[in-house]
Amino acid sequence: MLSFLRRLKLSYAAYNLFQRRRLAHNLPIYQQLGLRKSYFSPISSRDFVGLAPTAGRPAVPPLAERLAACPAFRQLPAASQASLRAFDEQGFAVLPGFFIAGEVAGINQSLAELVRTRKISLRYRNKFMFAFRKSATIAAAGESGLRALVSAVLGHEATLFQSINFLSGSEQHTHSDSIHMSTFPLGGMAAAWVALEDITPDNGPLHYYPGSHKLPYYLNADYQNEGTDWLIGDKDYAEYEAFIAGQVIAQGLQKQVFLARKGDVFIWHANLLHGGEPHRDPAQTRKSMVFHYFSRAHICYHEITQRPALL
Repeated sequence: MLSFLRRLKLSYAAYNLFQRRRLAHNLPIYQQLGLRKSYFSPISSRDFVGLAPTAGRPAVPPLAERLAACPAFRQLPAASQASLRAFDEQGFAVLPGFFIAGEVAGINQSLAELVRTRKISLRYRNKFMFAFRKSATIAAAGESGLRALVSAVLGHEATLFQSINFLSGSEQHTHSDSIHMSTFPLGGMAAAWVALEDITPDNGPLHYYPGSHKLPYYLNADYQNEGTDWLIGDKDYAEYEAFIAGQVIAQGLQKQVFLARKGDVFIWHANLLHGGEPHRDPAQTRKSMVFHYFSRAHICYHEITQRPALL
């Protein structure tokens, strides 16, 4: 159970008070939807009860039209194009060999240099967070063609919000990114995972559940973690993971494991259930990187902590 201080919304709001430039993106949408919110105010799915699911979301052309209009899509091999066309149905797309060997080597070298010079360090046991802010090479990988493809998939201009680099498997239990990086209307986020070396069954490959993006978005209320006007919910994250594990069983979902080759990219929907397999061979690394993107046409926030997202 979380401590009282970690649950206090006022502490988050006090920090956010000095972040107007990075939080003001939500203000026009708050106004459009009639939400009485300041840029630093706590925000969660509870604030959208009573609103239509698509309230405030501009209409967009069908996926096939959006992709056809994207120059980066037209440059892809046929197999990658077919995978992206199936995104709405599958909830993911696989782009084999999207990054060539030299690009992958440059990304790995750039991260190694950041680590060597102590410009970046491990967080949460095995994650290097936000390396794209300190490396032009890593930022370039998440921008240009990849961001354009994610924008086409979302139907709105995507903003690169976060990068995470791994040297070992994440081993994270099955989850939806929407509990961490949330939007209103729902679905305004997507992620792109990059294999920075060949992935084996023993070094913690990515797993996912095709079609699971069509399930309801499971948010705070679904596992009794809404909190109060002053406090965020008191549930440990393990309780969310247990709830999702129960849904996987109840829905009869079938797991797939992605044995990627170096340079492959896996793009997934905001609500696709996914995670990391056990890293069974500690002698092997699992170099990989994930980019998370938000749509600026959506309210962007963090459901669990009820904080607006810093963009």
